[in-house]
Amino acid sequence: MRYWLMKSEPDVYSIDDLARDGSTIWEGVRNYQARNFMRDDMQVGDRVLFYHSNAAPPGVAGVATIHRTAYPDDTAWDPKNHYFDETCPPGEPRWLRVDVAFEAKLPAVVALDALKANPALDGMLVTKRGQRLSVQPVSEAHFAEVLRMAGLAG
Repeated sequence: MRYWLMKSEPDVYSIDDLARDGSTIWEGVRNYQARNFMRDDMQVGDRVLFYHSNAAPPGVAGVATIHRTAYPDDTAWDPKNHYFDETCPPGEPRWLRVDVAFEAKLPAVVALDALKANPALDGMLVTKRGQRLSVQPVSEAHFAEVLRMAGLAG
């Protein structure tokens, strides 16, 4: 099993939306490194820290699970879609998506400032300056520490 952090803006799709829906398509990833993590490394059952970005405060808001491995993100070919990529040849999947399922909402958001202040999270990608990947790996130890900070067992 691997562990991940996946970012979403809560006004676009929040942990509350995922709790309501039960599962969702994680589409719109338009970064090659993030896409490669999804394509090459994500497996059904992997656990995810659901991170609210562009929020006050930004931070981990919940936990999800990978429900379906990577498959073509057809929003890249839809000119009416926000995630349209005019450089993506029709029928040639450049961009991928995965499905995630709700696991838990944290009692309170574990804020980015708290993540950065915790020495046990040194090296966690989201705590590094300039780290903007929307999909990033997390070590098992870091995953467990974030849950501990939230008052949950790993």
